[in-house]
Amino acid sequence: MDEVQQAIKQQVEAHPVILFMKGTPQFPQCGFSMRASQALAGCEVEYAYVNVLEDERIRQGIKEFGNWPTIPQLYVGGELVGGCDIILQMYESGELQTLCKSAMENAQNA
Repeated sequence: MDEVQQAIKQQVEAHPVILFMKGTPQFPQCGFSMRASQALAGCEVEYAYVNVLEDERIRQGIKEFGNWPTIPQLYVGGELVGGCDIILQMYESGELQTLCKSAMENAQNA
């Protein structure tokens, strides 16, 4: 595993909820990243994020890491949840809130 993939793996394992996005939650740089970060904010859990625009190697590497072609990408409990469409569908159904809160509780109890 190369150093970029290793760095991504460490980030995913270190944070119960992490969003790889374009920009930041305060200043998203694309509409998909904006909607994904808004859905996470609606879950009322703390989450980490990585601005893939700051490092082209991460921007490309995250696509390979999860075998997912688009950004944003959400990882919860070390597992890829998906991109913007899946995040929004799960948020609307209430599933995202449950998943994120469960991952946070598991991390606190570990």
